[in-house]
Amino acid sequence: MPSHLDDRDWNMLLTRIKSGKCTPFLGAGACAGTLPLGSDIAKQWALEHDYPLKNDIDLVRVAQYIAVEVDPMFPKENLIELFEKKIAQDGPPNFSDDYEPHGVLADLPLPVYMTTNYDDFMVHALTSKNWKPRRELCKWNTFIADYPSVWENESSYEPTPENPVVFHLHGHNEVPESIVLTEDDYLDFLVNISKDQKLLPPRIQRAITGTSLLFIGYSLSDWSFRVLFRGLIASTERSLRRLSISVQLPPITTNVSEDENARIQQYLDEYFKNIDIKVYWGTTSEFTRELRRRWEAFKDGA
Repeated sequence: MPSHLDDRDWNMLLTRIKSGKCTPFLGAGACAGTLPLGSDIAKQWALEHDYPLKNDIDLVRVAQYIAVEVDPMFPKENLIELFEKKIAQDGPPNFSDDYEPHGVLADLPLPVYMTTNYDDFMVHALTSKNWKPRRELCKWNTFIADYPSVWENESSYEPTPENPVVFHLHGHNEVPESIVLTEDDYLDFLVNISKDQKLLPPRIQRAITGTSLLFIGYSLSDWSFRVLFRGLIASTERSLRRLSISVQLPPITTNVSEDENARIQQYLDEYFKNIDIKVYWGTTSEFTRELRRRWEAFKDGA
C-alpha cells in the first residue's frame, strides 16, 4: 500500500528537520511491543469491574466508569502499576536499535519533542545519544499548578538539539495527578487549555504553531489525537500552517470488500486533507525505517 507521501513531501519534512523546524508528537503506538495496548487494558479492566457497556476496548470510557465506581485516581494508579510491571518484566525499548521510534527521533537535530504518553522513553532515548534533555509537564489542573518548571527556574532557557525539551501534554507516570486518562480528564484538559493559553509555555506554543508537526503513534479514533487537533492545532491560522504528517495504520475493516476498504481510505485521505495533514499509511516501524534511511541520505548529501 502506498505511503501517500511523495518525494516532495519527504524533502520538505527533511528540510524542516535539518533546520529544527519540526516537532514530533508521540502517541501510544510509539510504545507498541513495550507497553500494554490500551485496548487490552480496557478489556482487562472491563472484566475486573463488570463494565456494563459495549465499548469495552475504549480505555478512556472504561477508565471513566472505574473512576465513577471506585475513585478518580484509581485507574491512573492502576495503569502506572501495569506499565511498571511490564517494563520490569521485559525492559525498556532498545534505543540503540536503528529503527526504534524514540531512538530514531533522538538522532534528529530537534529542540522540542511533544508527547501524550506517560512514560519517560523519549527522555531516556535522548540521554542515550548524549544529549541533555529537560522534561516538562503541562499544568492543566490545579494540583500540578506549582510543579517545578525549567522556565521558572531558568527563564533564559532555550531548547536546542543538544539540550532539548520533552513536553508531556497529558502527564507523566511519576506524577499520577498529572495524567489525562478518563473522559472527565480530557474534557477538563480541553476546557482549561482553551481558557488559559498560559498553561502552554510560549516556547511550546511556538513549536505547535511555527513548525511542521509529525504525529507518530496515533490513530484517528484516539482521544489524544482528536483533543490535540481540536484543542491546540485547529486554532492556528490556516495561512500560517506548515506541512504536518500523521503516521496512520491503513484502515482495514473486516467483512467488507477490497473496494469498500479502498473507499474508506479515500474518505480518510480527504478528512486529513481538510485539516491540512498529510498521511503516511503504515506502521510506526515502517515509517521510522523509511525516515532513518531518507534522513541519512539527505544528511550525507546536503
